[in-house]
Amino acid sequence: MKSKQFGILGLGHFGEALALELTNLGADVIVIDKSEERIQNIANEVTYAVQADVADLNALQSIGLKNVDTAVISITSDINANLMAIINCQQLEIPQICSKVNNAEHTKVLEHLGVNEIFNPEEEMGKTIAQRLYNGSFLHALTLDSNYSIVEVNALKAWQSKRLNELDLRSRFGITVVAIVHDNQTNIAPAPNDIIYPGSKLIVLGENSAIDNIKKMSLDGK
Repeated sequence: MKSKQFGILGLGHFGEALALELTNLGADVIVIDKSEERIQNIANEVTYAVQADVADLNALQSIGLKNVDTAVISITSDINANLMAIINCQQLEIPQICSKVNNAEHTKVLEHLGVNEIFNPEEEMGKTIAQRLYNGSFLHALTLDSNYSIVEVNALKAWQSKRLNELDLRSRFGITVVAIVHDNQTNIAPAPNDIIYPGSKLIVLGENSAIDNIKKMSLDGK
Protein backbone atom coordinates (compact mmCIF):
# COMPACT_ATOMS: atom_id res chain seq x y z
CA MET A 1 0.00 0.00 0.00
CA LYS A 2 1.30 3.45 -0.92
CA SER A 3 2.47 5.53 2.04
CA LYS A 4 0.60 8.73 2.78
CA GLN A 5 2.51 11.81 1.71
CA PHE A 6 2.64 14.97 3.79
CA GLY A 7 4.20 18.36 3.22
CA ILE A 8 5.12 20.34 6.34
CA LEU A 9 5.65 24.03 5.61
CA GLY A 10 7.49 25.68 8.47
CA LEU A 11 9.74 24.05 11.05
CA GLY A 12 9.03 25.59 14.41
CA HIS A 13 8.62 23.29 17.42
CA PHE A 14 5.16 22.22 16.22
CA GLY A 15 6.16 21.62 12.59
CA GLU A 16 9.23 19.64 13.57
CA ALA A 17 7.33 17.48 16.06
CA LEU A 18 4.60 16.85 13.49
CA ALA A 19 7.09 15.88 10.79
CA LEU A 20 8.95 13.46 13.06
CA GLU A 21 5.79 11.77 14.34
CA LEU A 22 4.31 11.37 10.84
CA THR A 23 7.60 9.82 9.76
CA ASN A 24 7.49 7.44 12.73
CA LEU A 25 3.97 6.44 11.66
CA GLY A 26 5.31 5.42 8.25
CA ALA A 27 4.36 8.44 6.13
CA ASP A 28 6.51 10.08 3.48
CA VAL A 29 7.23 13.59 4.72
CA ILE A 30 8.57 16.62 2.86
CA VAL A 31 9.58 19.55 5.06
CA ILE A 32 10.17 23.08 3.81
CA ASP A 33 11.64 26.00 5.75
CA LYS A 34 13.67 29.14 5.03
CA SER A 35 16.19 28.27 7.74
CA GLU A 36 19.14 26.23 6.52
CA GLU A 37 19.96 25.23 10.10
CA ARG A 38 16.49 23.82 10.75
CA ILE A 39 16.56 21.90 7.48
CA GLN A 40 19.97 20.41 8.25
CA ASN A 41 18.84 19.36 11.73
CA ILE A 42 15.93 17.30 10.40
CA ALA A 43 17.21 16.23 6.96
CA ASN A 44 18.21 12.70 8.06
CA GLU A 45 14.92 12.12 9.86
CA VAL A 46 12.39 12.73 7.06
CA THR A 47 11.90 11.74 3.43
CA TYR A 48 12.94 15.07 1.93
CA ALA A 49 13.98 18.37 3.51
CA VAL A 50 14.30 21.53 1.44
CA GLN A 51 15.36 25.08 2.24
CA ALA A 52 12.90 27.32 0.42
CA ASP A 53 10.46 30.20 0.82
CA VAL A 54 6.93 28.81 1.27
CA ALA A 55 5.57 32.01 -0.31
CA ASP A 56 7.39 31.22 -3.56
CA LEU A 57 5.04 29.20 -5.79
CA ASN A 58 7.76 28.35 -8.31
CA ALA A 59 9.95 26.92 -5.56
CA LEU A 60 7.11 24.75 -4.27
CA GLN A 61 6.40 23.53 -7.79
CA SER A 62 10.03 22.56 -8.36
CA ILE A 63 10.11 20.66 -5.08
CA GLY A 64 7.13 18.59 -6.22
CA LEU A 65 4.88 19.62 -3.35
CA LYS A 66 1.82 19.11 -5.57
CA ASN A 67 2.28 15.35 -5.17
CA VAL A 68 1.54 15.27 -1.44
CA ASP A 69 -1.83 14.16 -0.09
CA THR A 70 -1.86 16.72 2.70
CA ALA A 71 -0.05 19.99 3.27
CA VAL A 72 0.28 21.41 6.77
CA ILE A 73 1.21 25.06 7.17
CA SER A 74 2.69 25.42 10.64
CA ILE A 75 3.88 29.03 10.35
CA THR A 76 2.02 31.51 12.56
CA SER A 77 4.72 34.07 13.42
CA ASP A 78 4.45 35.54 9.90
CA ILE A 79 0.78 35.74 8.90
CA ASN A 80 1.61 36.87 5.36
CA ALA A 81 3.81 33.80 4.84
CA ASN A 82 1.07 31.62 6.31
CA LEU A 83 -1.56 33.00 3.92
CA MET A 84 0.71 32.87 0.87
CA ALA A 85 1.61 29.25 1.65
CA ILE A 86 -2.08 28.36 1.82
CA ILE A 87 -2.87 30.11 -1.47
CA ASN A 88 0.11 28.42 -3.13
CA CYS A 89 -1.04 25.00 -1.91
CA GLN A 90 -4.50 25.72 -3.29
CA GLN A 91 -3.01 26.65 -6.67
CA LEU A 92 -1.08 23.39 -6.61
CA GLU A 93 -4.45 21.65 -6.01
CA ILE A 94 -3.24 19.73 -2.98
CA PRO A 95 -6.26 17.66 -1.82
CA GLN A 96 -6.03 18.40 1.92
CA ILE A 97 -4.72 21.69 3.30
CA CYS A 98 -4.34 22.21 7.04
CA SER A 99 -2.99 25.13 8.99
CA LYS A 100 -1.97 26.08 12.48
CA VAL A 101 -3.48 29.30 13.84
CA ASN A 102 -2.82 31.39 16.93
CA ASN A 103 -6.01 33.41 17.44
CA ALA A 104 -9.69 33.67 16.53
CA GLU A 105 -9.16 36.34 13.87
CA HIS A 106 -6.64 34.15 12.08
CA THR A 107 -9.11 31.27 12.23
CA LYS A 108 -11.85 33.35 10.58
CA VAL A 109 -9.56 34.30 7.70
CA LEU A 110 -8.59 30.68 7.06
CA GLU A 111 -12.21 29.59 7.19
CA HIS A 112 -12.99 32.10 4.43
CA LEU A 113 -10.07 30.72 2.43
CA GLY A 114 -11.58 27.24 2.69
CA VAL A 115 -8.76 25.56 4.61
CA ASN A 116 -9.77 21.95 5.31
CA GLU A 117 -8.47 21.67 8.85
CA ILE A 118 -7.58 24.45 11.27
CA PHE A 119 -5.96 23.83 14.64
CA ASN A 120 -4.60 25.81 17.56
CA PRO A 121 -2.33 23.35 19.40
CA GLU A 122 -1.74 25.62 22.38
CA GLU A 123 -5.46 26.14 22.94
CA GLU A 124 -6.28 22.46 22.44
CA MET A 125 -3.50 21.38 24.79
CA GLY A 126 -4.65 23.91 27.37
CA LYS A 127 -8.16 22.48 27.32
CA THR A 128 -6.85 18.91 27.59
CA ILE A 129 -4.59 19.73 30.53
CA ALA A 130 -7.36 21.69 32.25
CA GLN A 131 -9.71 18.69 32.00
CA ARG A 132 -7.03 16.33 33.32
CA LEU A 133 -6.30 18.64 36.25
CA TYR A 134 -10.00 19.14 37.02
CA ASN A 135 -10.92 15.48 36.68
CA GLY A 136 -8.20 14.31 39.03
CA SER A 137 -7.82 10.54 38.70
CA PHE A 138 -9.80 10.37 35.45
CA LEU A 139 -6.93 9.89 33.04
CA HIS A 140 -8.65 9.59 29.67
CA ALA A 141 -12.17 10.07 28.39
CA LEU A 142 -14.12 9.28 25.25
CA THR A 143 -17.45 11.06 24.82
CA LEU A 144 -19.93 8.84 22.99
CA ASP A 145 -22.69 11.44 22.88
CA SER A 146 -24.06 14.19 25.11
CA ASN A 147 -25.20 11.65 27.73
CA TYR A 148 -22.68 8.79 27.74
CA SER A 149 -18.89 8.49 28.03
CA ILE A 150 -16.19 5.88 28.43
CA VAL A 151 -13.55 6.89 30.98
CA GLU A 152 -10.48 5.46 32.64
CA VAL A 153 -10.49 5.84 36.43
CA ASN A 154 -8.41 4.66 39.33
CA ALA A 155 -10.32 2.05 41.35
CA LEU A 156 -11.95 3.59 44.42
CA LYS A 157 -10.61 2.41 47.77
CA ALA A 158 -13.98 0.85 48.58
CA TRP A 159 -13.74 -1.31 45.43
CA GLN A 160 -10.25 -2.66 45.94
CA SER A 161 -9.67 -6.36 46.70
CA LYS A 162 -13.31 -7.13 45.87
CA ARG A 163 -14.91 -9.10 43.06
CA LEU A 164 -17.05 -7.35 40.46
CA ASN A 165 -20.15 -9.36 41.40
CA GLU A 166 -19.74 -8.28 45.02
CA LEU A 167 -19.72 -4.63 44.03
CA ASP A 168 -22.64 -4.78 41.58
CA LEU A 169 -21.43 -1.52 40.04
CA ARG A 170 -24.10 -1.41 37.35
CA SER A 171 -26.99 -1.44 39.80
CA ARG A 172 -25.38 0.64 42.52
CA PHE A 173 -23.50 3.21 40.46
CA GLY A 174 -24.92 3.00 36.93
CA ILE A 175 -21.64 2.04 35.27
CA THR A 176 -20.40 -0.98 33.31
CA VAL A 177 -16.78 -2.11 33.65
CA VAL A 178 -15.40 -2.60 30.15
CA ALA A 179 -11.86 -3.53 31.22
CA ILE A 180 -9.55 -3.75 34.24
CA VAL A 181 -5.94 -2.62 33.93
CA HIS A 182 -3.44 -3.91 36.49
CA ASP A 183 0.37 -4.20 36.33
CA ASN A 184 0.27 -3.17 32.65
CA GLN A 185 -2.05 -6.08 31.84
CA THR A 186 -5.50 -5.35 30.43
CA ASN A 187 -8.42 -7.64 31.19
CA ILE A 188 -11.00 -6.98 28.47
CA ALA A 189 -14.64 -7.84 29.32
CA PRO A 190 -13.82 -9.05 32.84
CA ALA A 191 -15.79 -11.92 34.38
CA PRO A 192 -18.15 -11.31 37.35
CA ASN A 193 -15.74 -13.01 39.77
CA ASP A 194 -12.66 -11.05 38.65
CA ILE A 195 -10.99 -9.09 41.44
CA ILE A 196 -10.17 -5.39 41.43
CA TYR A 197 -6.69 -5.31 42.94
CA PRO A 198 -5.22 -2.23 44.66
CA GLY A 199 -3.69 0.08 42.09
CA SER A 200 -5.98 -1.11 39.30
CA LYS A 201 -7.53 1.21 36.75
CA LEU A 202 -11.00 0.60 35.37
CA ILE A 203 -12.35 1.45 31.93
CA VAL A 204 -16.01 2.17 32.57
CA LEU A 205 -19.05 3.07 30.47
CA GLY A 206 -21.93 5.06 31.87
CA GLU A 207 -24.11 8.12 31.84
CA ASN A 208 -22.19 11.32 32.46
CA SER A 209 -24.19 11.97 35.63
CA ALA A 210 -23.15 8.58 37.05
CA ILE A 211 -19.54 9.18 36.09
CA ASP A 212 -19.63 12.62 37.71
CA ASN A 213 -20.85 10.97 40.91
CA ILE A 214 -17.93 8.53 40.89
CA LYS A 215 -15.58 11.40 40.12
CA LYS A 216 -16.76 13.19 43.25
CA MET A 217 -16.24 10.04 45.32
CA SER A 218 -12.74 9.68 43.90
CA LEU A 219 -11.85 13.26 44.75
CA ASP A 220 -13.23 12.72 48.26
CA GLY A 221 -10.83 9.79 48.67
CA LYS A 222 -13.51 7.11 48.99
